[in-house]
Order: sequence, then C-alpha cells, then structure tokens
Amino acid sequence: MKFLWISFPANDGVEKSNTMQFREALITDIPQMSAVRMAVKENALSNPQLVTEQDYADYLSQRGKGWVCEVDGKLVGFAIADLVKHNVWALFILPEYEGQGIGRELLIALLDWYYNETHETIWLSTAPDTRAANFYRSFGFKETDKMPNGELKFELTADDWGV
Repeated sequence: MKFLWISFPANDGVEKSNTMQFREALITDIPQMSAVRMAVKENALSNPQLVTEQDYADYLSQRGKGWVCEVDGKLVGFAIADLVKHNVWALFILPEYEGQGIGRELLIALLDWYYNETHETIWLSTAPDTRAANFYRSFGFKETDKMPNGELKFELTADDWGV
C-alpha cells in the first residue's frame, strides 16, 4: 500500500481542521466514498442501486485506481480512474468542502497516474452548465460529444496533459 504525497493546512471554515491528506484509496474506504457520492448536489446519482460497493471494489482492484482526501480523518473527496474504458469513473467532493483545491489535487494525481500507465485519451461525462464542466475545461478537457443521457462528453489527450 502506497500513500500519497501531500498534507497541507485546510482553510475550509467548516470545522476546525489542521490538515488535508491525500492518499491512494483502499477497499475499506468504499462506504465513505459511497456516502460522498450520495451527498453531492451536482451530478447527483438518481438511483443509488446503479453503483454498488462491488463496482467500487472492481474499479479500485481490477480496472484502475483511486485516491481520497481526508480532513482530520474524515473522507471528504475521492477520484477513480478506469484503465479498461479509459475514463474518469468518479471525482466527487462533499459540498461543504468544494472550492478548496481538493478536486484539483485529486484530478492531478489521477491524470499523472493514468498517463504513466497509458497514453490513451481519457474521457469523462458530466452534466452541462455545471461547475464540474467548467472545472474539467480548466484542465484542458475538450467537449467532444453529447451522451445519450444528455451529459457532455469531455476528452483529454496525453499531449494535452503534457506527456
């Protein structure tokens, strides 16, 4: 088990906190990741049955890798890359921790790892006209299509990431 690189002062105004810690996700993190996923306001999961604990386990142990952010031991965000379908399977932050750079650090870890493993273009989808869509654009993701469910499809090439 390898733990990630960063711990720095939090400035969240939510609770008294000294540090944020970023590390690789573990199977034991799945219940907390699921709770974060269910708490988001943008790109909310309409049917919780669509994403099971086994799905998380498969993505973490067979299909890719994930990272989490903890504030004082509380899991507040996570990201998971899928090497099979070459996408960002998940990147979610508790609403009260948005805007603090957590998503940015998680996405950097995910993309750095992903492009170390493959140079295949990575994609993701998200609802249009959201902070998430603008966030991905700020990383260089380009809108390439519209998904059948109405979400926008974004792609990022290895060249665009600077690999």
